Amino acid sequence: MAKSVSPSPVSPEPSPARPGPRGARIADMLRVDHAGEYGAVAIYRGQRAVFENLPHKERTAKLIQHMEDGEQHHLETFDRLLAERRIRPTLLAPLWNAAGFGLGAATALLGEKAAMACTEAVEDVIEKHYAEQIEELDGVEPQLCDTVRQFRDDELEHKHTAENEGARAAPGYRLLSSAIRLGCRTAIRIAEKV
Repeated sequence: MAKSVSPSPVSPEPSPARPGPRGARIADMLRVDHAGEYGAVAIYRGQRAVFENLPHKERTAKLIQHMEDGEQHHLETFDRLLAERRIRPTLLAPLWNAAGFGLGAATALLGEKAAMACTEAVEDVIEKHYAEQIEELDGVEPQLCDTVRQFRDDELEHKHTAENEGARAAPGYRLLSSAIRLGCRTAIRIAEKV
């Protein structure tokens, strides 16, 4: 199990987003990362809304709360980075909140394994997305790269937890997982610009 470590402060790097292509690319990265963590928190809240109301699902609710806490830490970090660099968040935050909560609640209503299949699919897409960013940031923005690397490790931990909890045994796993992955990849493309 990967140990969650608070990322080191990112202050020594540029406060406002730098003009030019590199600054614009980093602004896009941070905007989409913030949107993704915002959506992840909403998904877990939707799942908890179901499982916390079922006494025999207390263990699952606590497990989801633990993963949500990690995503909340990521979200707070990206909130700070957007403010420090004067980058606007996505304009679609209300949509991500509603869609994330709805996806979380819907998969939880399908059962624990479906909720874990949702987590596994989302975290798989996010882990790959962060891995691409790490390659791009390495040597360019070392502190930001370290933060993204730590968050990628946290997402991998959540993915492995979901797999260990039976994600792939969910009814209709392949269809459910494919649909969620497609939705995540589409959301990433939209959030970079909108």
